Amino acid sequence: MPVGTKNISESPSAETKAGAKHLRTAALRAYSGQQKQTVRDERITEVLPMVHKIAQRVVAYLKPPLSFEDLVSAGTIGLVKAARDYDPSYQADFKTYAYIRIKGAILDELRGWSFVPSNLHRNIQNASELSRKIIEQTGSAPSDAELAQKLGITVDKLYETLENARAQHFLSIDSSGDDMPTLGSLLAATDTLRPDELIEQAELIDKLAEAIQQLSQRQRQTILLYYQQHLTMKQIAEVFNITESRVSQLHASALFNLSVKLRQWKNGR
Repeated sequence: MPVGTKNISESPSAETKAGAKHLRTAALRAYSGQQKQTVRDERITEVLPMVHKIAQRVVAYLKPPLSFEDLVSAGTIGLVKAARDYDPSYQADFKTYAYIRIKGAILDELRGWSFVPSNLHRNIQNASELSRKIIEQTGSAPSDAELAQKLGITVDKLYETLENARAQHFLSIDSSGDDMPTLGSLLAATDTLRPDELIEQAELIDKLAEAIQQLSQRQRQTILLYYQQHLTMKQIAEVFNITESRVSQLHASALFNLSVKLRQWKNGR
C-alpha cells in the first residue's frame, strides 16, 4: 500500500463512531418529537368539535363585547394546552381531561369580561329576597309581571336583572364559596361522593324536580328542552314559535325561580 494512502476497509475511528451515534440520537429525537406532535394534532382534531359544543351551551350567558367566536378561541387555546400537557399516566381519558381544560378556559374568558355593576347586584338581591317572601306567604313563585310590579320596575328591566343573575350564577358553577348548590356538585360522579353527600345529592335532586314542577308550563318546557333534550335557544324558539330573546327571558326567569326555591331548601326554610 502506498505511503499516505488510507485503507478504506479499515474500521471507523472512535471519533467517527461517536459522530454517527450523535446523528442517530438527534434523528431519533426529531422523529419522536414529530410523532408526539402528530399525536397531539390528532387529539386536537378529534376533540375540536367539543369546543363549539361547550361554547354553544354558554352562549346564552354572554354579554357584550364578548362574542361566541371569543369563547371558541378561548376554548381552542384550552384544548391545545390540554393536548400539550396531557399525560396518559394521569389514568384519565383525553376527552375527559380536554373537557375540563376547555370549560376552564371558557369560564376564565367569561370571568375576565364579566362585570355586574353594584346597582344591578342590589337589584338581583332585592328580587331574590322579595320572591322568597312571596313564596313564603303564598306558597308559589310570583309571576314576572307581579315581581316587576312589587319591585317598582318594568318587566323588561326585570328580565335584564334576571339575565344578569343567570350569568352570575353560571360563573359560580365551580365556586365552593357560594351558598347555592352548584351545577358542578349536581353533576359530580357518584363514586367520588361520601355516603352523606350521596344522600344530600339525592335529596337535592328530588327538591329540584319538585321545584321544576312548580314552574309555569312554558318555563318548565324551556328547562326540559334546554337541559334534558339539549336544544339550543334558537331551536326552542322554533318549537314554541317565539323569538330567541323571549326564550332567553323564559330561561332566565325559570333559573331565578329555581335558585330561590333551592336556596330556601338549603337554608332549611
